[in-house]
Amino acid sequence: MKSHTEYLLFNTKKRREYINITGRVEEAVEKSGVQEGFVLVSAMHITAGVYVNDAEQGLIEDIDEWLDKLAPYGPDYRHHRTGEDNGDAHLKNLMIGSQVFLPVTKGQLDFGPWQQVYYAEFDGRRKKRVIIKIIGE
Repeated sequence: MKSHTEYLLFNTKKRREYINITGRVEEAVEKSGVQEGFVLVSAMHITAGVYVNDAEQGLIEDIDEWLDKLAPYGPDYRHHRTGEDNGDAHLKNLMIGSQVFLPVTKGQLDFGPWQQVYYAEFDGRRKKRVIIKIIGE
């Protein structure tokens, strides 16, 4: 059994951004030498997420609008009583999820049509990390 770990670092310019990290995950899989196994891609922060979906700009805008309707920025969340202003980001993380688990077959991500891996930042403009953990043969 082989294992390989990499970290991606982000410091976004905006509070919310959606970044296609598929290529970086594919590079990590290639470096790992794993031919058959799995890759975990996980945001290491509770105000960010990782998801798999289409790389279509209209869909990304729809996702952002949907999340903002369900957890808008600014309302008086109880979390803000701690001095924070990112209660919406925590709720957006719960909706998107913080990690994905993907199959590796013949040394490559085994995706369906159009599937891409995204890092979703909901409280950016500061240093954040994602872990990529690959295990297999």
